[in-house]
Amino acid sequence: MIESIILIVLMVGVAALLYYLFREGVKLIINAIVGLVVLYLINLFDLMSYIGGGDLPITWASVIICALGGVVGVVLLVVLDLVGLSV
Repeated sequence: MIESIILIVLMVGVAALLYYLFREGVKLIINAIVGLVVLYLINLFDLMSYIGGGDLPITWASVIICALGGVVGVVLLVVLDLVGLSV
C-alpha cells in the first residue's frame, strides 16, 4: 500500500517537472526564433548603416548568440559591431 502512495507522489512530481520544463522550453524556443528573425531583418533592410555600423554578418557564432540570447543577443551583436568587434 505504501509503495503505491510513494509511486503516485513520485509520478505527480515527475509530471510537474516535465510541465515546467516544457513551458520554459517553449519560451526559450520562441525567444530564439524572434532573435534570429530580428537579426535577419536587420541585415535585410540594412539597418546597421543608419546607426553608423557596418554590415552585421550572419555567421555561425552570431546565429548561436541569437539562438541562445534571443533579442538580447541581437542587441549584444549590434553593440559589439558598433564598438568595432566582429563576432
